[in-house]
Amino acid sequence: MKRANIEEFFRRLAERDPEPKTELEYVNPYTLLVAVVLSAQATDVGVNKATKALFKIADNPAAMVALGEATVRDHVKTIGLYKTKAANVIRLSEILLQKHGGQVPRKREDLEELPGVGRKTANVVLNVAFGEPTIAVDTHIFRVSNRTGLAPGKTVEAVEEKLVKVVPKAYRLHAHHWLILHGRYICKARKPDCAVCSVIDLCAYEAKTVLTA
Repeated sequence: MKRANIEEFFRRLAERDPEPKTELEYVNPYTLLVAVVLSAQATDVGVNKATKALFKIADNPAAMVALGEATVRDHVKTIGLYKTKAANVIRLSEILLQKHGGQVPRKREDLEELPGVGRKTANVVLNVAFGEPTIAVDTHIFRVSNRTGLAPGKTVEAVEEKLVKVVPKAYRLHAHHWLILHGRYICKARKPDCAVCSVIDLCAYEAKTVLTA
């Protein structure tokens, strides 16, 4: 996609949704971190249902550790890989208490040392909790970036690297959420809803579901 088209691409997404937000429900950086860890291979809706009661009784590392792994596991048992995720939540909470004074660190290296936290999760936390212009490439962003020609790449890392280079600075803070929401609700995996797409004329996808002029 040409630079001018990329600028227009994000201008339209921004016009449609000036202040995009994560659909994960959280109350502070710690609960955001836990929610993102739980969201791996799960839907935001499913995670929100599981954490609604959990976060009412444990919204900080000390309270989570006090609950114990069995109780956390019981709260998140409706989520895929819940046993491993519950163990990770307890262990990362212990590390936050031991090494970071119970606070979520703002450094990528520190975040990625936590159990269950990879580059994507770290990027989400840095972006949503701390306002860093990071881009976490999930399946939606990977698909939209390749399908539209915005930032094609064979790996998640390659797509992220390209997005960081091509997304205009003015749009970088919210680019992550615009692309996720666009992929989740419009540029869907099986059948993109091209008829309501605001950037259809900028998109390089050849199998559009509607004809363009």
